Amino acid sequence: MSDGICFEDLRIGMSASTGKTITEADILLYAAVSTDTNPVHLNAEAAAASPFKERIAHGMLSAGLISAVLGTKLPGPGTIYLGQTLSFRRPVKIGDTVIATAEVIALDPAKKRATLRTICTVAGKTVIEGEAVVLPPAAATAEA
Repeated sequence: MSDGICFEDLRIGMSASTGKTITEADILLYAAVSTDTNPVHLNAEAAAASPFKERIAHGMLSAGLISAVLGTKLPGPGTIYLGQTLSFRRPVKIGDTVIATAEVIALDPAKKRATLRTICTVAGKTVIEGEAVVLPPAAATAEA
């Protein structure tokens, strides 16, 4: 049994957020786990020659915070992540604090699916935006 919010208890406009300051260790660990060793993330000299002029975090590292919101807060534990669109708007740098927010924007009673607007910001500026489709946890059944 989960502690997440079941479909029947979700309402349009409900939202939740989580935040994390991105560290050097986060980038190195993400590179190791994902095998994405693009020099723009790991090599200061190569990154200096990029349009960003310095090392940046992996876009999917920041996007992973959306998964954290969906899986731990809204709808929360027991949620099944079905799909996600993402648009990367700005780079995230070492030391930036990323705030990920999900807001319920549509409910499909026939499929018991929810669509949430997802956004990640740094200092109030959008770095990632998109939409997620999830299957919230099933409603608890009464025990006989």
